[in-house]
Amino acid sequence: MANRARLTVGSGLGALGVAAAVFLGLQSGAIAVPAVLAGIGTSAPVLAPAPTVDEPRAAPGTSETAVLAGGCFWGVQGVFQHVEGVTMAESGYAGGQQSTADYETVSTGTTGHAESVRITYDPAKVTFGQLLRIYFSVVQDPTQLDRQGPDEGTQYRSAIFARDPTQQRVAEAYLAQLSAARVFSAPIVTTVEPNTGFFPAEQYHQDYLNSHPTSAYIMANDMPKVDALKAMFASEYLAQPVLVGDLG
Repeated sequence: MANRARLTVGSGLGALGVAAAVFLGLQSGAIAVPAVLAGIGTSAPVLAPAPTVDEPRAAPGTSETAVLAGGCFWGVQGVFQHVEGVTMAESGYAGGQQSTADYETVSTGTTGHAESVRITYDPAKVTFGQLLRIYFSVVQDPTQLDRQGPDEGTQYRSAIFARDPTQQRVAEAYLAQLSAARVFSAPIVTTVEPNTGFFPAEQYHQDYLNSHPTSAYIMANDMPKVDALKAMFASEYLAQPVLVGDLG
């Protein structure tokens, strides 16, 4: 969190200029989406294969949830708010107790929590396996241990909080599939953990990417992920994000 706060508030015009140049380059096509954004904490997207094991397609009108952690929840939420079939993506904390599930305490890295996003989705439109494919392709780098980009600490770990045996089975099978195919150049460190509870983050964290699209941190670390989603998963891309504020 401290790293994120420094980049967001105190990075100055230099970092802002770099971020803006990268963002504008992506928008104009001058920079390819898969390009490595060196020096600003954003890894190149990697198109992961479709999962060979997945949950079955459900009847229309069904609703399910998934809880995923992959670094700062601002970007994770921002990406999944643009995925077709997602009806809610809420930032919060998972992996620890409710009594310590607040931003300042979680920021110490001592509570067991990970900054996470609870994704409510229609499994008739998008499956858990498809959400995982997006998660591994554009949301986060699964080879970074207890960090993502400029943010360090166990609260930024890559983790899937399985809510039932089906999600556990799909997640473990997909991790094995990605590892066997050597999709990434380094070992995957993503963990599959029990979903012992999800605690929504403070209101000012919700819809953060949408509310602060020109902040240095968001432009450097998160807007490229949304652009990668649009480029790599065009049929799953939802132009109008589903915002928490719109549903409250």
